[in-house]
Amino acid sequence: MLGGGLVRGLGWIVLGLFPLMLKAQEDKETYQEFSLEVEGSNRYFFKDAMYPGQEQNYLSFRVQPEYLLEWADGVHSLKFVGFARLDQHDSRRTHLDIRELYWQTYNDDLDFSIGFKKVFWGKTESAHLVDIINQTDAVESFDGEAKLGEFMAHLSILNNLGTVELFVMPYFRKRVFPGRKGRLRPGDASDIVIDSRDFDFESDAGRWRPSFAARLSNYIGPLDFGLSYFNGTGREPIITDFTTFTSIYGVIHQFGLDMQLTTGPLLLKLESIYRANPFQDVFALVGGFEYTFGNVGGSGLDIGVLGEFLYDDRDELSLNGLQSDVFAGVRLGFNDVQDTQFLMGAIYDVNRTTELYFVEFSRRVGSNWKAVLESRFFQNVDPLEFTYFIRDDNFLQASVTRYF
Repeated sequence: MLGGGLVRGLGWIVLGLFPLMLKAQEDKETYQEFSLEVEGSNRYFFKDAMYPGQEQNYLSFRVQPEYLLEWADGVHSLKFVGFARLDQHDSRRTHLDIRELYWQTYNDDLDFSIGFKKVFWGKTESAHLVDIINQTDAVESFDGEAKLGEFMAHLSILNNLGTVELFVMPYFRKRVFPGRKGRLRPGDASDIVIDSRDFDFESDAGRWRPSFAARLSNYIGPLDFGLSYFNGTGREPIITDFTTFTSIYGVIHQFGLDMQLTTGPLLLKLESIYRANPFQDVFALVGGFEYTFGNVGGSGLDIGVLGEFLYDDRDELSLNGLQSDVFAGVRLGFNDVQDTQFLMGAIYDVNRTTELYFVEFSRRVGSNWKAVLESRFFQNVDPLEFTYFIRDDNFLQASVTRYF
């Protein structure tokens, strides 16, 4: 998944960081930490495949090493997070990535870093509209939570306005979709497969058209908020022809707002964006609440009730299908030694028949193991929605992770 230009850039980064690592080793106050995650998972699809070459059972393995080096009393640090997955059938899901590899330094109210990083923006549960810095790792997870590492220069300044963050990202990473043998991918009767290598760019600079972003975050009493702006190549491709999946990456201007009001056990959340480009302007929002019943009956169990409304004026052109939908969910936190977590929810289309259900469960086993179950179910998907292409891909995924 790492392009040739990106690999060359990575080489220059390593050469640049090498003197810093040597200097760090000379510091008597150096702190180092290494960890490793090894995961085995199996994704089982309940229905027969919709397109030729697809299977019902997909076994895969993931390795994720992490390394942290700090020196000069923590003023300087170097962080690395690698990623590799081997998939039984889908060659595109078999991929490598540098999730993070960056040098960071801080001085009083200023924080600067350069390298591959992951940056998250957002408040809501069912969708993260304002989260635009990193490209989505679409072959790793269906819900868009997994992100690719993004090379950037990141400056954070704390002042009277709040925290001001500035980003410069010189290189663009295309979104990779599942391959011909993969599930959760669009197709049609002639089995046309989305191939991101065929996608065009609006900018003549292509991948090397730099992107810029800025964000102001602060709080006023119980209200946390963020105002953001992004100018550059949009992370989400614009599909101009749904019969051939012809797509283009347009240069966009996106203005974002995210906010959360905390009033005891009740959280009120909102995310909204306006995105402008020559191909399609987008207004979208998601807003709702989360109410937590804490320590129910003195058992230590926390029960969170969630509800959100989602709107996207692209209608059927929206890749996520969330154009006018309602989300409802329940989160259980058992607050036990095993950190047992349970989340289930559903998304209902207000104007159409589409329904999406999901269940997520995780629990630690001993001190070094973790088990996770995840499922997605599609029901009555409207033919006008993008998710119609994957309407039969209901699945259950079980994974076990060993921490070293």
